[in-house]
Amino acid sequence: MAVAVQLLPLLLLVASALAGYTPRYTPDWDSLDARPLPAWFDEAKFGVFVHWGVYSVPAWGEWFWYYWKDRKDPDAEAFMRNNYPPGFSYADFGPQFQAKFYDPKKWAEIFEAAGARYVVLTSKHHEGYTNWPSPTSWNWNSMDVGPHRDLVGELGPHLREKNIHFGLYHSLLEWFHPFYLLDKQNNFTTQNFVAAKVLPELVDLVNRYKPDLIWSDGEWEAPDTYWNSTEFLAWLYNDSPVKDKIVVNDRWGIDTGCKHGGYLNCKDKYKPKTVPERKWEMCTTLDKMSWGYREVMNNSDILTYVEIISDLVDVVSLGGNYLLNIGPTKDGVIIPIFQERLLSVGRWLSINGEGIYASKPWRVQMEHTTSRLWFTTKQSAVYVFFADWPMSGVLQLTSPVPTNMTTVMMLGIPELLKWSEDSLDRSLLIYLPKLSPDLADMKIWTLKLKGVE
Repeated sequence: MAVAVQLLPLLLLVASALAGYTPRYTPDWDSLDARPLPAWFDEAKFGVFVHWGVYSVPAWGEWFWYYWKDRKDPDAEAFMRNNYPPGFSYADFGPQFQAKFYDPKKWAEIFEAAGARYVVLTSKHHEGYTNWPSPTSWNWNSMDVGPHRDLVGELGPHLREKNIHFGLYHSLLEWFHPFYLLDKQNNFTTQNFVAAKVLPELVDLVNRYKPDLIWSDGEWEAPDTYWNSTEFLAWLYNDSPVKDKIVVNDRWGIDTGCKHGGYLNCKDKYKPKTVPERKWEMCTTLDKMSWGYREVMNNSDILTYVEIISDLVDVVSLGGNYLLNIGPTKDGVIIPIFQERLLSVGRWLSINGEGIYASKPWRVQMEHTTSRLWFTTKQSAVYVFFADWPMSGVLQLTSPVPTNMTTVMMLGIPELLKWSEDSLDRSLLIYLPKLSPDLADMKIWTLKLKGVE
């Protein structure tokens, strides 16, 4: 099977030649990294991540199987001992993952109301269970075991009806797949697992669902040469049905994170201090303790509305995208507190999204004066986000330089605001309006400045 993987680049080149088409990108990082990122991704700014699989049944966290079987974690072992009979295996959770209340249309409505411009759904996590009828995951997929439904295929059309880009998270590794364990034992000098599972499943996902984004993960134990990442990406960019719109991240081998791929997310909850040279994304999760659903959650474990909006503004000011994760229940329910948080983001974006979507970093990203301030720019306007309403009702800005053409507005209020220039330090003084209760509850507000330098 390792030989078959080695033949993949040749077969792809032969197929391209027969079609009379010369690939634009070659299977090396210099060529692949030079591909321009499709514009939709940078413009989107905000997405929703969905971790959902068999791990949603024990509802202990998405790494439960690993901690129970490999780590022999005392808490995981006690959980099984206290809740399940002796001899109960992880595979026995599969039939209990029924998704009986999964309503993809309703999910799409929630994500639209949240203001998400893209959604990344788990197609397969490290446990190996696939949320679509993968032909190479016999009896361990959502059509054969559990819901008897194509969970991936059902969601995509509803998202696209809402003009929401459809992304798929996909784990390269599977903790306990025998072929993967064999390759690992051989120090990844063999590629049995790659030939039998990784490449067939990635190609199947692309051809079957035509996603806008592939969010690769599970790369950290082996180099990209083991995964045949560059060969797959060259096919994806040159000959696949999504070659012009597809976006990928940077998790394609132990040595590729923060270096190679379509955009950078480096590590979970990554946030740089300054604007990186390449497009990047911060992925974080509403439940601070887990990506998959947990039945034991405290309110203090959930990101607050202010934490979410502060993160979103901070990330976008630095040129990033913000991908916020939820974990539905085994039945496909997005629990009320998760819905409430998502909808609160949507309400904020419905007023302030003008300064978020399709924006760019300004020459200054943030200020720390009498208030926390962030800046973005779009179409010659500068947007100022502030989180602390000054007691005096006057907001001081030191970075924007006013001119005789300067105008100031607050998003959500149609009238222009009064402003003046401080005679001592030439800072811009903005006289804030009285707010309605709805606007007062936003906690973070946005000014739109035009005619400033």
